[in-house]
Amino acid sequence: MSFALLPIIPTKSYAGFLFDMDGTILNSLASAERVWGRWAAEMGLDVEKFLPTMHGKRGIDTITALNLPGVDPVVEAEKILRGEIEDVEGVVALPCAAEFLAQLPEGQWGIVTSSPIELAKVRLAAAGLPQPTMLVTAEDVTIGKPDPQGYLLGAKRLNAAPSDVLVFEDVLAGVRAGEAAGADVMVITATHTHPLETQHSRIVDYRQVLLNIGSDGRMTLRAAA
Repeated sequence: MSFALLPIIPTKSYAGFLFDMDGTILNSLASAERVWGRWAAEMGLDVEKFLPTMHGKRGIDTITALNLPGVDPVVEAEKILRGEIEDVEGVVALPCAAEFLAQLPEGQWGIVTSSPIELAKVRLAAAGLPQPTMLVTAEDVTIGKPDPQGYLLGAKRLNAAPSDVLVFEDVLAGVRAGEAAGADVMVITATHTHPLETQHSRIVDYRQVLLNIGSDGRMTLRAAA
C-alpha cells in the first residue's frame, strides 16, 4: 500500500516531461525484490536492510558500492539482469499511466531509467506501456543516478533546457538526479510504504492529475477533480 499524501501540482508550463520507469510509470517492485533478494542472500547480506538501497540505481553501481571481496560487479550485474528479464511476473502499469502517456505529444517526452535497455523494453511490454521514441538507459551514461547525467542527456534529446523539463521520479536517487540537472521534479508515491521527505510536487499516481497542452505546445498539469 502506498503512503498517501495530498497531491501538490506544479503551476508552470513545460516543454518536456522525463519519466523514470520503475516505481514511476510501472510497478516492478515484486519482481526486482525477488531477484535481488535471492542474490543478496547468496552474498550473505542482510536482505531486509539491503533491498531498500538498490532501487533507482544501476545494478552495477549498487554492486560496486558494496565492495564485496572477490565479487566482480560486471559479472554479478549481468546475472541479475538475466534474472530480471526472465521474471516479469507482477510487472504492471501504475493506474492511468498508459492513458496519461498516450496524451503526450511525440518528441516532448521520454524515459530516463537506470535499467539496461533490454530490461526496460521487457518491462514496458509486460506493463502494456508504449515504447517511447526517446529512451535513456543504463548503457547511455557512465555514471548513474543520483548523478544528473541521464536527465541532462534526456533534456538534450528533447531539445529542451533542463529547467524547462519536469522530471517524474519515485526514489531519492532519482529525485537528486533531477535536482542536480536543474529540472523541476514530480514525486510519484504509488509504491511508497514510507514518506519521502521532499519539497517537490507530488502525486500518488496519474489518477490525480490532468494534462493540458497549450496552443504553443507547452504542457501544464492540474489536479483532477
